[in-house]
Amino acid sequence: MVKFIKVLAVIFLLGVLTLLASLYYFEQGVHKVINIAQPTIFDVKSGQSAKGLLNQLKSNRVLEQNIGLKIRLKLQPELAKIKAGTYELQPNMTALEMLELFSSGKEIQFTIGLVEGLRWRDWLQTLKGHPNLSHTESLQEEVNKYLSSLPHDTLEGLLLPDTYAFTKNTPAIDVVKRAYQQMQSYLEQAWLNRALDLPYETPYEALIMASIVEKETGLASERPRIAGVFVNRLNLNMRLQTDPTVIYGMGEGFDGDIRRKDLKAPTPYNTYVIKGLPPTPIAMPSKLAIDAALKPLETEDLYFVSKGDGSHYFSETLQEHNSAVRKYQLKK
Repeated sequence: MVKFIKVLAVIFLLGVLTLLASLYYFEQGVHKVINIAQPTIFDVKSGQSAKGLLNQLKSNRVLEQNIGLKIRLKLQPELAKIKAGTYELQPNMTALEMLELFSSGKEIQFTIGLVEGLRWRDWLQTLKGHPNLSHTESLQEEVNKYLSSLPHDTLEGLLLPDTYAFTKNTPAIDVVKRAYQQMQSYLEQAWLNRALDLPYETPYEALIMASIVEKETGLASERPRIAGVFVNRLNLNMRLQTDPTVIYGMGEGFDGDIRRKDLKAPTPYNTYVIKGLPPTPIAMPSKLAIDAALKPLETEDLYFVSKGDGSHYFSETLQEHNSAVRKYQLKK
């Protein structure tokens, strides 16, 4: 009888040791680095269970074994609450860290850069072409619906240039709305801090000016001075006479050259013909251009001409300007 009890004790002890060894082995697997050689995008589908996901990862050989993680699901039930989305797995990530990532909902962020100086139609193509943005119908149709709630007929100039982060399959219209709201916020604050005696009646007029400054400026440092030239001209009731507005008014008819007849063509945007500002912005202005339009440099300058290197020569008189045109443009 005693011998039998000893045998049972040995068997029990061996069983416990085997169990402990198995648990240790499976626990080691929990902390083992996953089998990927480079950052990998992984989609967790809606409705997928944690156990089903672990089986998929083992089948895909991302995990050598998943029993340890399944045990963890019993010990830490919160890890079983995985969230659908798109995640980025890193080569140095452990199996447990991967499961924690799926339960955190911290999806990978994609980005889109919306560049200053471009028009809405350029941005539209950028948004439509991004592989990780979605739209269920024509994006322009979604924009038109959005515009119906705004006091404007076009988004030209109303979206703040920036790099926007988003998760996979975010509706493109959501990025548009964010860019609009950020522009409104920045413009409102800049308007409150504007210089005195500016020739704008509304923030929107300042935005129109900012878009012109954006298109005319090659060097960021010159924006306030160029804005100052245009402000001086408006205050003297002079026409702005700026080529970018002419080009914008020509639309698809612009072939890369402005001819004398184009400068005389009567469009709402031709500032060689009309006085004052055009009816809308002509591009998406940056924060720097908005700041320049609302805090222009105070000078007596009324003219400027490109020097061919991105910078400009500024003049107070027409005679000096004509001389600069001959020097820098006509090379005489």
